[in-house]
Amino acid sequence: MRTYPKTFSHIGLSVPDLEKAVAFYEEVMGWYIIMKPTVVMEESESAIGKMCVDAFGKGWGSFKIAHLSTGDKIGVEMFEFKNSRKPAEFEFWNTGTFHFRIQDPNIEALVEKIVARGGKQRMPIREYYPNEKPYKMVYVEDPFGIIFEVYSHSYELTYSQGAY
Repeated sequence: MRTYPKTFSHIGLSVPDLEKAVAFYEEVMGWYIIMKPTVVMEESESAIGKMCVDAFGKGWGSFKIAHLSTGDKIGVEMFEFKNSRKPAEFEFWNTGTFHFRIQDPNIEALVEKIVARGGKQRMPIREYYPNEKPYKMVYVEDPFGIIFEVYSHSYELTYSQGAY
């Protein structure tokens, strides 16, 4: 029996300053807030308290959380933990999630906004099919050290014919 493809619901991001991160993604990406920044305290009475103790163990104390949504209804859950820190360097070789990807047909304008708001452009904007198709991509970094890609076209369009 073949497994049907699952849909993507949300991604969780850990940031050092929740309010600044929410403002960055709201202003730069146009993502909208579906739950404004809220403090969650360690306790075992509520459903969220129990779930967090199950996930994080005991002793985490509290954290701040906010929920945003993209234009295609993908959730972006942002956390601010007490001891969060910006990674010292981009350790792409470590196991785990090392980037996410968004798309915008006007890569150049979006990269300018990212940089103007304290982010970084990590590479030149590249074309996958020069002189054939207008498919572009670039790696960027938000002001909090989170790496992501910006593509001009959908994942399926970009990779359906083999980009490498």
